[in-house]
Order: sequence, then C-alpha cells, then structure tokens
Amino acid sequence: MTRDVFGAFDEQVRTRLSELQSIAQSGGLDEAVEAMVSSIRNGGVLQAFGTGHSQAFAMEIAGRAGGLIPTHAIALRDTVLKGDRPASDLKGGLLERDSNIANELWELHEFHPEDVFLIASNSGVNGSIVGIALRAKEEGHTVIAVTSLEHTNAVTPKHPSGKRLAEIADVVIDNLAPFGDATVPVGDGAGEGVLAGAVSSITAAYIAQLLTLGTAARIQEAGETPPLYLSANIPGGDEHNDALKARYGERIGSMA
Repeated sequence: MTRDVFGAFDEQVRTRLSELQSIAQSGGLDEAVEAMVSSIRNGGVLQAFGTGHSQAFAMEIAGRAGGLIPTHAIALRDTVLKGDRPASDLKGGLLERDSNIANELWELHEFHPEDVFLIASNSGVNGSIVGIALRAKEEGHTVIAVTSLEHTNAVTPKHPSGKRLAEIADVVIDNLAPFGDATVPVGDGAGEGVLAGAVSSITAAYIAQLLTLGTAARIQEAGETPPLYLSANIPGGDEHNDALKARYGERIGSMA
C-alpha cells in the first residue's frame, strides 16, 4: 500500500511538471519573462508575495542561490517585524484573509514604478492576496499570478471586491493543482477515501525556477550578465552578492 501511494504521487507530480515544461517550451511563460526582464533592465525589483504554503513560491523567487538579485519577498510577518502588530496576530489565518492588510503591508516597503509583482495563491481568493494585487494594479504595476485555475474557479472570493487573483493579474500562470490541492486517495481508517499528496508547492516552486531561468537566459542572450546570486556557502559568494545587492539597498531587504 505504501509503495502504491508513493508511485501514485510520483505520477501526479511528474505529469504536472512535464506539462509545465511543455508550456514553457511552447512560449507559455514568455509574457511573464518579458515583464520580468523589462523590470530588471529598468532598475525595477521583482516583488514576490504569497501566504500560507504559497510563501514557498516567494522564497523560490527572492534571495536564494541561483536566483535573481533584484528580488524581494513580502510577507505577512512584516507587519510584526517592520510594523506595530504583536506577534500573536500571526497565529491562525486571520491576517491571510484580512482584506485591509494590503495597505498596511504597502506602507512598510519601498516600491518603484518599474517593480513587477509576482503573487502566488493556490485558491487565489483570500483577502490579503487579492488586496495586494489590487493595490499593485492601482499603483500601475504589472501583476503576475501563479494560482490553481481549477481551484479558484470553484470557490467564492473572500475580498469585498468580489474578485479573484486571476481576474486582476496581467499574466496568469496555472499551477495545475487540482481543487483541494491533494491528489492521492488514501483510507482514513473507516473505509472512507480521503486525499493526501498536495502538489501546489511543488509546481509553484518549479514555475518560480522556470521564470528565473527564462529571465536570466533572456538577459544573457542580449549580451548582458544576469544578476544572479551565488551561494553564500561557497568562496567569494558573499562578496559577489553584496556588490550587486548594494545597487538596490533596502529595496531588496536588509543589507546585514
């Protein structure tokens, strides 16, 4: 039984990653890549945001080895670390669903007109996610969404606007996760079938890496050097990174 579910999950993941690869190869990510390249060339920063497990997408985009240096992750915890909220506010999912948190987050960071927003949410309907997307659009920024179209179209928006992330974004990338995210039936001990094996974190991370690779390759093809992080755990990594990070300062986070 255990080996059966391992194999079933492997198939679910491989099938989706293969489809994303085909989408990328056929140009399905080109619009997002072009927006990211344009932002970087014009001195912009790629602003990544996600809540819950979709925070992992922002971590794949921003501040990691092999990633683009002009990137910055926005997080709900910023309202505690940079703002005045108590740490207790981070418990549960209240902030994630708070439609007013977007304006609070906005005032905690420095955004420039050239910045592009990459926003990930499997459901695409929570208040904070929709709020950030709406505020970014109001301020004239390009918004790239990574979301499950199957899931978002099956649930009711929670933001007062009545909108979904996919209905706001300039570019929408389907993470190919199913409704409910989990993919593999397993027994619950009472003979009832339940599902495990969520895939949205895996497919979103893969999309983040495809976007990073596509952007870096497009910059390199134009005869320029892509501004990429080296691992801080290899000789010369810190020196390389710090020299490039200095161009952006606090726009991409602390220089400490």
